[in-house]
Amino acid sequence: MRKFPKHPSDGDLIAGIRTGGSQRRHFENKLYEKYAYLIRSGTHKHRLSEDDTASAYSDTVLSVIEHVTIGRFEGRSELKTYIYQIFTNKCVDLIRKKTTNRSSVHDALSLDDSFTQLPDEARSALQRLIAQGSVERLQRHLKDLGDKCYTMLMAWGEGYSDEEIAQQIGYNTAAVAKTSRLRCLERLRAVWTQGVE
Repeated sequence: MRKFPKHPSDGDLIAGIRTGGSQRRHFENKLYEKYAYLIRSGTHKHRLSEDDTASAYSDTVLSVIEHVTIGRFEGRSELKTYIYQIFTNKCVDLIRKKTTNRSSVHDALSLDDSFTQLPDEARSALQRLIAQGSVERLQRHLKDLGDKCYTMLMAWGEGYSDEEIAQQIGYNTAAVAKTSRLRCLERLRAVWTQGVE
C-alpha cells in the first residue's frame, strides 16, 4: 500500500531555505506545495478569481522565503499561521485595490468628446501624435523598470506563456514568473498613471 507523499516539517523547510545552496530551491518548492491548498480556500473565502488568489499566494511564498532568509520570521508562531496571515492580508489588499479601481473608473476625463469638435485633419493628426507619444513613453517606462521587467513584459506582450518566460529568465515555475510579471505590470501601471509628462 502506497502512502501519501509526506511534506517536510516546518523546521526542515526553514533550515533548508536558510542553508541556501543548491538545495534551497528544492525547499522553496516544497514550501510552495505544502500550503498551496490556500489558493482554493482563498478563492472561496475572499471571492477572488483563482488567478488573483494564486498570485497572492505566490507573492506570499516569496515574502515568507525572504523573511526566513533575513531572519524576520522568528518562529514565534507556526509557519502555517504566518503564511496564512500574510496570504490573507495580500488577498484583502487585492480586494481593496479592485474596489478602489472600480470607484475611480468614473473619475476619468474623456477626450473623445473634445475630438469630435475638431476638424477631421486636426483630429487624425492629434490622434497620431498621441499614439506616437504613448508608444515612446511606454518604451521609456519599460526600460526604466530594469532589464528583467523589460524582458519579461516584452516576451509576454509578444505572446509567450508564463512557462516559457520562466524558462527564459531562469525561474523555477510559471507561477513565480507570473507573480513577477504582475509585479512588473503593477510598477508600470503606477509609473504610467503618475501623470502625463
